[in-house]
Formats: sequence, C-alpha cells, structure tokens
Amino acid sequence: MLSLPRHYAGGTAILVMWLAFLSAGLAFANMLRSQPDDAHVIPAHVVLDKIHGGLLGQILGNLNGLPHEFKYLEEPGEVRDYIPSLPNGAWTDDDTDIEWVYIVAMQQRRELLLPPSEIVALWRKHINRRIWSSNQYVRQLFDIGIEPPYTGLVVLNPWAEFNIAGQFCCECVGLLAPGLPQLAAQIGCHYTSTVVSGEPLQATQLFTTMIAMAFITDDLNSILDAGEQALDEKSHVLQIVKQVRTWHKEHPQDWRITRRKVKETYDVFGTSHRGRNGYELNTASIIAALLYGQGDFVKTMEVAFSFGWDADCNAATAGTIIGAIKGYSWFRKQGWNIKDIYQNTCREGMPEDETISRFAQRLYALAEIALTKAGGRIVTDLHGNERQWIIPKQTPRCVRPLSVDGEMLTELQRTYPINRLGTMLKDPDPQVRARAAYLAVALNNWESLQREDPQSYKAGLKALEMFPKLVQAIYYYTPATKRAEELRKNAERAGLPRPAKRVPLW
Repeated sequence: MLSLPRHYAGGTAILVMWLAFLSAGLAFANMLRSQPDDAHVIPAHVVLDKIHGGLLGQILGNLNGLPHEFKYLEEPGEVRDYIPSLPNGAWTDDDTDIEWVYIVAMQQRRELLLPPSEIVALWRKHINRRIWSSNQYVRQLFDIGIEPPYTGLVVLNPWAEFNIAGQFCCECVGLLAPGLPQLAAQIGCHYTSTVVSGEPLQATQLFTTMIAMAFITDDLNSILDAGEQALDEKSHVLQIVKQVRTWHKEHPQDWRITRRKVKETYDVFGTSHRGRNGYELNTASIIAALLYGQGDFVKTMEVAFSFGWDADCNAATAGTIIGAIKGYSWFRKQGWNIKDIYQNTCREGMPEDETISRFAQRLYALAEIALTKAGGRIVTDLHGNERQWIIPKQTPRCVRPLSVDGEMLTELQRTYPINRLGTMLKDPDPQVRARAAYLAVALNNWESLQREDPQSYKAGLKALEMFPKLVQAIYYYTPATKRAEELRKNAERAGLPRPAKRVPLW
C-alpha cells in the first residue's frame, strides 16, 4: 500500500479539497460551454445589475428631464454640461409610478399578467391624481365599469390613437423580461392596451423589445434592428424609426439637422396637445437621442433633453436602454450624487418607504418568474458560488399587429349589441345605466335606443350625469382630433348636457 511521507500527511486533505474544487469548476465551465446555441448565459448578479441600471437610467431621464419638458418646441434646446443627480432621491411621477403600481401588485401575486378587473381595482385604489390625457380619460371610464382592453380603443377613448402612454408606461416591463423580446412585448401590450391602441401599441413593442435586447448586446444598431423586427410592417412607427436612422447616417455629426427634419416631417398638428407629444415626435426623438448619444449616457440625455417636446418621457425611455446596457455598478463608479430613495408623493395606498434599489429588486423577482416561464433556468457550481441564468433565445417579432384593433372593435360591438344596451338602461344600478348610455353615445347607436324606449334612455343619460368627471372629460378634456370631435357632437345630439363650466378632474 502506497503511503505519503509523514510531512505530506497534513497536506493531503488540502490537496484533495483543491482537486475537488478544480474538478467542480471544470465541470461547471463544461456545463456552460455545453449549453445549446439557442441560449444566452448571463450571471444572475449581472441580470440584477442591468435591471437596476435600467431603472435608474429611466428615473434620471424622467426627473432630470422635467425642467426641459415642453420647453423647446419651435427650436431645440442647448443642454450642455449635464451631471446626473438625485441629491434628495427620486419621487413618484407618472413616467414611472403607474408601472410601479403594477409591479408591486405583480410581485405580491407572483403573476405577470394581472386580469382586467384587477387592473381597474388598482387604478381606483392607487391612481387618482397626477395623471393626464389618455390615463386621465381611462380613469373616468373605469368609474362606469368599462374594463381593459376596451378602454384603450379609440372609439371609447379619443386619446388612444396617438397618446404616448404606450411608450412611457412600458419601460419597466422591458426590464423584467431580460433577453426575451417577445415576452417583453406581450406583457407590455397587456398593460399599455389599457390606455392606447394602434400605433402607440407599436411603440410599446418597439421599446420593450429594445430594452429586453439591451441585456444581451451593447450594440445600438443591433438593438434598433431588433426593435424594427418587433413592428407591424405597415406601422407608421416602423417608418419613423427607419427615417430617423437614415437621417442620422446622412448627418452623423449634427443632431440639429435631424431635429429640424423631424419637426418638418412630424410636427404637423400645431400647438395642440396632439401636436406636442404624440407618438410620432416622441419616437423620433428617442431614436435620435440613442443614435447621437453613441452609447454615452450623459450625451444621450443631453440630446434627449435638447430635442425638446416631451423631453422627460423621451429621456426616460432612452435612459432605460442605456442604463440596462451599462448596469448599476457603472453608475456607482461615476460618483454622481444619487440618493437611494423613491418617495411616494401621489399614489394613495402604495409603500411610503420605497427605494430605487427595492424597486429594482421587485423587478428582478418578476424577472425570475418571466425567465422561468420562458424556459430559462439557473445553474450553479457545486459550491453555489456562481449563479448563471440560461436564457432561451427569442427572435423579436410583432406580437400585436395593427389588425387586432379592428378585431377588438368587432368584439366590443358583439359584446354590447343594441338589445343588451336597452336592457342595461333599465338596470337598477346607476353605474350600469351610465355605462349603457356612454356606450350608446360612443358607438353612435343612441337614436335607436331613444326611439325604442325614451324613458329608459333618459334614465341612462341621468345616470351618466352622476359621473360628472367623465362628462367633463367628454366636453372639455379631449384632444383636437376628428374622433374627439365626433364624440362631443354625438354627446350633444344624444342629449347629454354640457357642463356649465370646467372643474378639475383631480
């Protein structure tokens, strides 16, 4: 029997331990190398770091961009020497806090797709002020019992055809689906279809896809290519992305020329709300900021701020993409004055002690669910020292074609035919009667209902008047669009009294 000399005996255990350690390490490395070509391998701590970086980039773009919001319309700004900072921490703003409400509920229930009834309940409990445009209008539709995704149809919500909520309410969803562009777009559209449809939902797919891809590549052209793949081939959003990329190639050193071309081409709605922050200007501004920012966070923000129009929303979306590429650890190394607070200033019933880090942890908890549902898995070495996500590759594609809008309208009309509306007008519940009256006005079939049963029809209008914020929204808080004007005229002809004066909606 072979034995070691006595002076080697004490090192035997160490030798065996190191051999075992080396063997485990080689086995782990071989396991990673043996993963199929259709998978990405990303360390778990890197996934969290990128989620945290994307969230911080979004918040910085949003809150540091507020001083520039709607400040530069005719001409661009000249933002220079920008230093990212949040010396007092972050606070709730509609660019991030609508998503925050969803994220907290999704984490609590461990569900990625909350049902429509729960979305309505969340809004009624938490989202009642500091909301505008489509979000504000939809909040009133919820009060009469209309649920998503019908609330995002243009026939019921005149803001839905152009509003930018498809962009600024989707970034966190891209962060919770790292490397999964299809899933990111599906979840994103599930939530943003609450308030928009059509082209704005194309914007949702564009930006959630780009954010998801920022986890697996830092090449902006590849990320933009993926975004294009996620769009309906007939989409105006796709045309905008391609056009801005072409202008950038023609004028790679001067973003002001591209900004002038964006204004000449897409700033066609005058000084109305529709003209200041529709999806066209916002999409073009974000793509330009990314291209001219060249992957530099500060430069990207400066271009986004200077481009103008709804600058904070645009900087937030661009900041999410660059932040996810760079990761939170990169932000920390910059030495910027950023306090880890996310102060709740306007969302009733939501946490009062939130931090940016905890918000990011919530997103990572949902990312674990998303990755697992998509077939991803965590692998570790034998000592549990290194956790890696094996993420199946997804090819970006359009998950919500433009044609779905027509299908949804047909479904709405089938769900609420004339005879059902007539029955609803007789319901003892005033909310049901009000819902029937609004649907009759919006679908323009009120004349038949009035003719068939004048008394019940009148009772429906009276019930609708019991929801004065919605009546106010119809007459005073609608955009300057053809659909909005049709809705107002329908309401007048249908006999719904115009309020004598405007009152605040919150």
